[in-house]
Amino acid sequence: MGAMTPQAVLHDLASNAVDGTAVELTILMPCLNEAQTLARCIRKAQHYLGRAGVSGEILIADNGSTDGSVEVALAEGAQVLHVRTRGYGAALLAGMHAARGRFVIMGDSDDSYDFSQLQDFVRELRTGWQLVMGNRFAGGIRPGAMPPLHRYLGNPVLSFIGRLFFRSPVRDFHCGLRGFDRRAVLALELQSTGMEFASEMIVKATLARLRISEVPTVLSPDGRDRPPHLRSWRDGWRHLRFLLIHAPAWLFMYPGLLLLGVGLAASVTLALGPLPLGIFTLDVHSLVYAAVAASLGLQMVMFAGASSYHAVRIGVLPQLPAGLTWVHRVSLESMLLGALALFLSGLAFAALSVWLWWSRSRFGAIDPAMLMRVVIPAAMLMLAAGQVAMSAFLFEFIRMTPRQNPASPAPFS
Repeated sequence: MGAMTPQAVLHDLASNAVDGTAVELTILMPCLNEAQTLARCIRKAQHYLGRAGVSGEILIADNGSTDGSVEVALAEGAQVLHVRTRGYGAALLAGMHAARGRFVIMGDSDDSYDFSQLQDFVRELRTGWQLVMGNRFAGGIRPGAMPPLHRYLGNPVLSFIGRLFFRSPVRDFHCGLRGFDRRAVLALELQSTGMEFASEMIVKATLARLRISEVPTVLSPDGRDRPPHLRSWRDGWRHLRFLLIHAPAWLFMYPGLLLLGVGLAASVTLALGPLPLGIFTLDVHSLVYAAVAASLGLQMVMFAGASSYHAVRIGVLPQLPAGLTWVHRVSLESMLLGALALFLSGLAFAALSVWLWWSRSRFGAIDPAMLMRVVIPAAMLMLAAGQVAMSAFLFEFIRMTPRQNPASPAPFS
């Protein structure tokens, strides 16, 4: 699914205006055919609001239910927001915009979370935490509440990647019960309409340096008699895809630096002669692979810089990741001078290869291995010159200010 535009959100809200009475807490539940469990969730939420004396509202973001969920919600006294754009994230985005509460606590309407036990979330929010995540691994996962694939592979692996890539403090990235300061999270300009919305909220909150905490949360088996909307492999990939796209340093720069370093070291070693390694020897054929590895590594580092810089320019990332701030310091001229130096070095090796060919055989037959030890580094250096030069112009294109008048006619029809 694509990003949900502000126009789409406003369209969803146009027929769902609420009065301006100030409330402290909105309990937001996305809903798609949850008539079987929705009433229990609403009653538990009402019980919490009454018991705790919290000024609040219960908002159901209905995503096109056809099983009577809307009628159930209205009968239980909840407000209903009709969200036409399909998707878990789309429903929650529309609900966040429509909510009146200073704080929002969101949770699934399948009765897997206990809405009567929200006191820990409200306490944390009141003390200044801007995003309060539930942690099911700390609170307890009841038998049958989470498939083994999710419990022992999907959630731990994706949560580890999220902590590693973004230095997030969150240990349960995909807990569906979470509370947040509404204005702070709206300022993140979240866009995902699918299940990856859960990861986007944490990643962007971490990058924006919001104050994040976790509270133990109990996960119970849901009360439905049908399969969940979640699709393990499809939605797991969508989460991983989001994490990778928003971490260009981990996706491109670090692997690129590894390839570049190993490739250069192997290229220099093999250019000097064969490398015996016990039962086999690396020779000029391995030099080709080493040169390719170094070239690919350099291209990955350049691409990491360009993609990160573009992401910052369009507002997807708030700042360049650590290790890529060099992009701000380089100019077109400095990179072109570097490219020229690489090209001249490669040209010198190429000239040396021609001289060797002439001096050893007068352009006749010659040991190819000896000659290729010079030709391959020459080609690698000239290729690197082209990569750096093209990246220099790409950085300059990204720096350009977009046209201010989008209605201006195109220069060509």
